[in-house]
Amino acid sequence: MKIRDLDLSQSPLNAEHQALGLPPVEDFISHPDNHPVLRAAMWAAVLILVGLLSFLAWRLFFGNGDTSGLAIIESTLQSPAFWSAVAVGFFAQVIDGALGMAYGITATTFLLSAGATPAAASASVHIAEVFTTGLSGISHVKLGNVNKSLFLRLLLPGIIGAILGAILVTQVDGAALKPFISAYLLLMGLYILSKAYRNRIQRKAPEHVGKLALFGGFVDAAGGGGWGPVVTSSLLGSGSDPRTTIGSVNFAEFFLTISSATSFILLAGQPSTWMMVAGLVFGGLFAAPFAALLCKKLPARTLLTIVGCLITLISAYNIYNALS
Repeated sequence: MKIRDLDLSQSPLNAEHQALGLPPVEDFISHPDNHPVLRAAMWAAVLILVGLLSFLAWRLFFGNGDTSGLAIIESTLQSPAFWSAVAVGFFAQVIDGALGMAYGITATTFLLSAGATPAAASASVHIAEVFTTGLSGISHVKLGNVNKSLFLRLLLPGIIGAILGAILVTQVDGAALKPFISAYLLLMGLYILSKAYRNRIQRKAPEHVGKLALFGGFVDAAGGGGWGPVVTSSLLGSGSDPRTTIGSVNFAEFFLTISSATSFILLAGQPSTWMMVAGLVFGGLFAAPFAALLCKKLPARTLLTIVGCLITLISAYNIYNALS
């Protein structure tokens, strides 16, 4: 068997990783043109998004009977709820694309406050995420933020977990899981913060990635968000590279979101919050490429610090709400 020589030559990124005690990033990982599997997955995402947008355009202009598509667009653009959803979608995707988490939590909270049921809110968020995670994942691949091996290890278990979570939330209330998940994430957030400010060599590859992806996909679909906080925080806590971890988690999220959104539509029908879904998509699409570039440019210590603070604050707030 031929052993490939690893390209671990000194670079600004690897010098930074050495200072933080993180594993070096092989130059081979950062160039998607060297990965036929990543190229195929990226083009699959492009074709899926183009197909979905074409179908929605056809439904809008030719599938509404006597109602004009332009009239629907005009009334939507005049709705304050639509523009509120645009703002939420934009800022949620900036955070999610740059840090690998918080889109589902932010958008679900917004929809619940607008009066949607937990199942409808989760379904709406996952339908919106099909478009935002798709463009975000494509941007991460093009910018060299995706580790092929990690992406493949996350993919199938995450899809299975998302389908199981969608089945659960359409049958029972998945809110009972939230306090336990929040307690776990609070500990992970504090652990990530500690890693950002101490030097410790840890070159061991992350373990139990498949089990983690299965759990993360389940929590994400059952609770309307959680894939990023659970999976990204756990991988960063194990010593993984922040940039390629966030990019790989984001790209894998596109495919599990398709699975959970399809499951929601088959099990619970189309959500009634379509105008807010459109706003979330519209805002998120503008933010996705910018967020991926931000993830590439931010230093590893900064990413670890922001992720740790974000997880800790959100988890502490969720625990406070659960106990009050």
